[in-house]
Amino acid sequence: MSNDSNSNNNGNDSHNKKPARRSQHWFGGNSKDGFIHRSWMRNQGLGSEAFDGRPIIGICNSGSDLVPCNAHFRGLVDKVREGILQAGGVPLEFPAMALGESNLRPTAMLFRNLAAMEVEESIRANPMDGVVLMVGCDKTTPALLMGAASVNLPTLVLSGGAMLNGRYRGQAIGSGTHVWKFSEAVRAGQMSEAQFRSAEACMSRSAGHCMTMGTASTMACMVEALGIAMPDNAALPAVDARRHELARQVGRRIVALVQENRRPSDILTREAFENAIRVNAAIGGSTNAVIHLLALAGRLGVPLNLDDWDRLGRDVPTLVDLLPAGRFLMEEFCYAGGLPVVMRRLAEAGLLHREAPSVAGGAIGPHIEAAECFDDEVIRPLERPVVAQGGIAVLRGNLAPDGAVIKVSAASPALMQHTGRAVVFETIEDYKARIDDPALDIDASSIMVLKNCGPKGYPGMAEVGNMGLPPKLLAQGVSDMIRLSDARMSGTAYGTVVLHVAPEAAAGGPLALVQSGDLITLDVAERRLHLHVDEATLAERCKAWAPPPKPASGWARLYVDHVLQADKGADMDFLVGQRGDHVARESH
Repeated sequence: MSNDSNSNNNGNDSHNKKPARRSQHWFGGNSKDGFIHRSWMRNQGLGSEAFDGRPIIGICNSGSDLVPCNAHFRGLVDKVREGILQAGGVPLEFPAMALGESNLRPTAMLFRNLAAMEVEESIRANPMDGVVLMVGCDKTTPALLMGAASVNLPTLVLSGGAMLNGRYRGQAIGSGTHVWKFSEAVRAGQMSEAQFRSAEACMSRSAGHCMTMGTASTMACMVEALGIAMPDNAALPAVDARRHELARQVGRRIVALVQENRRPSDILTREAFENAIRVNAAIGGSTNAVIHLLALAGRLGVPLNLDDWDRLGRDVPTLVDLLPAGRFLMEEFCYAGGLPVVMRRLAEAGLLHREAPSVAGGAIGPHIEAAECFDDEVIRPLERPVVAQGGIAVLRGNLAPDGAVIKVSAASPALMQHTGRAVVFETIEDYKARIDDPALDIDASSIMVLKNCGPKGYPGMAEVGNMGLPPKLLAQGVSDMIRLSDARMSGTAYGTVVLHVAPEAAAGGPLALVQSGDLITLDVAERRLHLHVDEATLAERCKAWAPPPKPASGWARLYVDHVLQADKGADMDFLVGQRGDHVARESH
């Protein structure tokens, strides 16, 4: 039986007026279709009042036992449900594909666009008037929001919140960041394997996502800065009772958004994206935000490109002193006042559009006016930043004609202008096979180059760009080197790492032609990435180059055939833009 109704209730329906709510195309009137839709839903105990025109709110839940960061969503969903009921709406929960970076192979990014497509079609095909997106681990936030943006029903995002701080031997430790530090220490012989395993049990002490300013925390900040989430969404810990109250507020507010008919296209304006870019610089946010916001802007038709990231973020100071770029963790960020404090300080410096809209109602300005900082070490004042120019730097040159990025706040100042000899790894497998070899021809001045890890090359553009250093150099006390690739890196990682080189090697970009021994210049101040090889030599190398084989079938093949490059957000070419909430075919 096909029940994909978006009709005006034909058949026996005596009501010919257009329904007041989208869900009434399914549930309104006295037609055969209305009978079918209402009757089936009644097996859940719903009464006739559920179908009388009150807002039907979908709760899109990315919670799963396979995604540790989102495994606590059942309790949060219950609070959202309470809020919807309090406001006179009808909550209906539905699942979204679980995307957990910690478990999903080869990388959750391979499935971001698939999840976005699933969410888009689920929202459009079902009887709902608005939707709450339950997000947490890295890719669930952009995936769900991209899908919802393409449908453009009233939408509100609720993040699951960060874990409590990790604690090991009296020291606060941060998810991801200390994994890299401890792993390097083991490889350098400075930490035993027994200590490494002991620290493992001390890092993830509660429900929630990474408590560093990794991609999950960054994206929680991004949705709040964009105005598509409520104030305080970003910083409240997952287990804080105030997040449960926030969840109720979200439930109540989404009903109001439906009544006001405020849609993502009304909230996610050009000014909203400019705010988010500047906030990302101020929090020392993840480079992954670049790709996700570019993709989201593409769904909405908002003009946004890499140059905007460089121009808007270049003079913004990093104010939040959090790992991996600083000292503290998300708990301290919350207790210091959270994102509203950061946004207020940016606004006072003329670096924020106060008039940008908010799902909380009206403009975003009034919602941050009362923000008060309780710890100027965690959230620095403008005159005493962590980094004076903390934005994501966009590099260009003959090695990255379409751009590459580097997180300035996480890089070593001494390496920001450097020329070095390339040590090339053709694939991540090549890197793993050779990096521990004492005979590897590499020194501290070298530039490590990793190829074929971009959107098409991996496929999925995995977080392998922050390559671990060779053990023989770690033993000498070397703690950072320039690393360059078409890959991404975890938002919890750190170092002088050049990422997202476009076009990627697998697409035939100049990166594919780099050979060990070539000289490369990185000049962050000049935004330059240059390969010192003449055009004639590159042309000869190009003749010998062949693209890597494509996946044989399935989603990976579709992905490789249609994924855009990193500078375009790595969305699928056929998913860019809005398609609206209309269902083309009516019920039979």
